[in-house]
Amino acid sequence: MSEISLKPRQSQREPKLLDSPAVDRYPSRLSLSPDVFDRQDPVVYGRASDGPLDANSLDLYEENGFLHFDAVLEPSLLADAVQALEHLRHDPTVRQWPQSVFEPGSEQLRSIFAIHQLNDVMRQVCHHPKLVAMAQQLLGSDVYVHQSRINDKSGFGGQPFYWHSDFETWHVEDGMPAMRAVSCSIALTPNTPYNGPLMLVPGSHHRFIACVGQTPEDHYKQSLRRQDLGVPDPENLTQLIEALGVMAPTGLAGSVTFFECNTVHGSNSNITPFPRSNIFVVYNSLENKLVTPFCGLAPRPNFIAEREQYLSL
Repeated sequence: MSEISLKPRQSQREPKLLDSPAVDRYPSRLSLSPDVFDRQDPVVYGRASDGPLDANSLDLYEENGFLHFDAVLEPSLLADAVQALEHLRHDPTVRQWPQSVFEPGSEQLRSIFAIHQLNDVMRQVCHHPKLVAMAQQLLGSDVYVHQSRINDKSGFGGQPFYWHSDFETWHVEDGMPAMRAVSCSIALTPNTPYNGPLMLVPGSHHRFIACVGQTPEDHYKQSLRRQDLGVPDPENLTQLIEALGVMAPTGLAGSVTFFECNTVHGSNSNITPFPRSNIFVVYNSLENKLVTPFCGLAPRPNFIAEREQYLSL
């Protein structure tokens, strides 16, 4: 992998002290121009002796910001999860849930949030001991579920998720203090090069791209359908991808990808007839609990960013 040419600068913004004792070390959406600066947190918090990941895997995660596995779940649990998703798709009450999000311009299901609280099988997947053990090792502490969701990118209709760093949004809109969280994507259908797979920029987690634009109230109501705010600017995104490239870890149903919370990622629309349905679960360190959102607005709902049930897994 070539050395990144994106040059970090010292942020021109003064760290902001909030009502809570947290200092905003990653200021974003505060200026008319974007900014880029170095990550200020570790990437790997645990050691090889702390869990199932060996030293080589931890080194790869440190360098690239993600790990991919062909299969982790038991076939029976995977089959149950696929069946549960099929039931949710056809349950008319799901369309009334505040946790449900639909594609812009259509009535097709896009996401269901807090799925670990809404469905017993999905909770088993999100709480799976193998997944939790890897998250605990990467984060060096006990963890809880910060967010869970199904992204159900249907055939001939699943819309894109534009390039972004999850941490930028979780920091600004949810008050996540540090880069000490990890996302886990579990494929319920094959993720192919053609049906809108997750794409990641390897190594992008070592830089923080501060975005432009003021966060409006209740921004999540629009951003969960299509995200236009809190995304990297074209110039810095171009430099980032030209320097580091793009990788799309694909695989059969049951494949799993862990990716660091600041890794820039996105996915294309799905114009094939084959759905791309994944469970996403975000594990956050219990030492990284949410504080007052750094945008100064009211917190987003708990089904998007858990700030009440800090239950160790």
